Amino acid sequence: MQAIERFPNLVTMFFARAKEKGDLPFLWRKVDGRWQSLNWTEVAHQVASLATALRARGLKPGDPVMLVSENRPEFCIADLAIMAAGCVTVPTYTTNTTRDHQHILTDSGARAVIVSTAKLAQALMPAVLRSRASFVIGMEPLRAGQGDISCHLWSDLIAAHIADPDACAAEQTAGRADLACIIYTSGTGGAPRGVMQHHGAILCNIEGAGRLVVEDFGWGDEVFLSFLPLSHAYEHSGGQFLPIMLAGQIYYAEGLEKLASNIEEARPTIMVVVPRLFEVLRTRIMKSVEKQGKFPTWLMGQALRIAAKEQQGRKSIADVPMKALLARTLKPKIAARFGGRMKALVSGGAPLNPDVGLFFDAMGLTLLQGYGQTEAGPVISCNRPRAGISMDTVGPPLDGVEVRIAADGEILVRGELVMHGYWRNEADSERALKGGWLHTGDIGEFDERGRIRITDRKKDLIVNDKGDNVSPQKVEGMLTLQPEIGQAMVYGDRRPHLVGLIVPDAEWTREWAAARGQEPDSADADPAYQSALRAAVERVNADLSVTERVRRVIVADEPFTIANEEMTPSMKIRRHVIRARYQDRLDALYQGAAPVTQRPGVR
Repeated sequence: MQAIERFPNLVTMFFARAKEKGDLPFLWRKVDGRWQSLNWTEVAHQVASLATALRARGLKPGDPVMLVSENRPEFCIADLAIMAAGCVTVPTYTTNTTRDHQHILTDSGARAVIVSTAKLAQALMPAVLRSRASFVIGMEPLRAGQGDISCHLWSDLIAAHIADPDACAAEQTAGRADLACIIYTSGTGGAPRGVMQHHGAILCNIEGAGRLVVEDFGWGDEVFLSFLPLSHAYEHSGGQFLPIMLAGQIYYAEGLEKLASNIEEARPTIMVVVPRLFEVLRTRIMKSVEKQGKFPTWLMGQALRIAAKEQQGRKSIADVPMKALLARTLKPKIAARFGGRMKALVSGGAPLNPDVGLFFDAMGLTLLQGYGQTEAGPVISCNRPRAGISMDTVGPPLDGVEVRIAADGEILVRGELVMHGYWRNEADSERALKGGWLHTGDIGEFDERGRIRITDRKKDLIVNDKGDNVSPQKVEGMLTLQPEIGQAMVYGDRRPHLVGLIVPDAEWTREWAAARGQEPDSADADPAYQSALRAAVERVNADLSVTERVRRVIVADEPFTIANEEMTPSMKIRRHVIRARYQDRLDALYQGAAPVTQRPGVR
């Protein structure tokens, strides 16, 4: 079995892999409807040339460089080139507003900016003009008239500074303790903070993840489909640097609307995804199977029944014939929808509802739930087949990671993966890092096999007026598994019981309205529509304890989205923003003043 190597820095790792792989394909993108690749040698030449150009423009070692780009080959090239120049990458979300960009530019002190398109530059440039950045590089041509900031075209800079990859590789002096990037948290609880990730933090992560892949699945020709924002630590480490470690290929997805077809075309072997996407895929697969008729629906039910039994350790010889039938009928069709060679789908970034994990297991797909946070590289633990997969755990810690549970249940982490602190934020750094341990803010425990079980987020726990603790993520996850409910947030801190805010599922609403000859927009006013939503909530309540039940709900004015700042780019709800918007209406539910499941003004 090939061993996972230990490298001094991320750039040296890349150049070593490029030397090995040469003219083999590395980065893939869709151009005019066809997939086109850059090979390892081509990428190495661009990385070396862009690094030379950055130094020629006056950047010094340690200078932060902001990177604003969707997932595309140039993101990877720019990231590596910034580090190869001795600088520090500051990747940011493409959905950021001018205000968001201004905060990150000011806080990081970025000396230069690389942006992909003129469209993204529209929100970015007003912030750049008020920053200390001295120049901007456009991967594509930028519009003229950018004030006093000098703008440069990516291709022109590379053409003017052709460099030798071997020479660039030889110049790398960064150690594992040196700063590689500043990744800003997505702001679920307030203003984003810059997490200082050193080379060793990411290397420790991908070494541990790499051993998991090699030991549990074998070292093969890995293909990754990059979908989550590369500015998020999860995709940055798991979707970019892990493929480089494994000498794999990366396909860049075209977006959510084309994700299903991109999966079938790219045929990835490994894909990192957030739970919300798994929930969406589960719903789509279930609806697709149900539309095929009674027999496929019955097969799906049998698959779920057997998977539930086996998760509880109750294998039965009586199920063998049914498993053989499923292996010839249902499961190959589901596998084909995921490209036919998927080794593992890895879930991270937020808690995964065990029912969702059970569903994918039942369909014959290996789903590994992981756990982590940006402050820890970001992966702390991950389920692995060799240790036994349990859908209510996030697996054992990766190699090189120490985890212990504090007296109050908080998960503490120690190891090379832990950040060196928050950028220019000593107070928060001291609160998070105590005695060498990262205080994660998550509550958890170990099961009998050494796997971590997350019970809740310490700061998100709802404590009712009787002192009972309630997990909002658990309740919200159960609500959004109902076909009628697309999104949900529950509320009730220091209150006698929970109430909730729900966003009806748009597809279910369209189907419900069409069946009654109505327009979807008029459904709100129909008592039968409100009754259907109430029934969905009551189905969930039947499986909850008394303290967890949601007594009353209202319907949100609109879906939670990135655009209205009610969701982060990594698809987590921003509770403080949503609470601020709906506070009065949620409080009114305790006074009986607001109609259940009804938007304001609807009677």
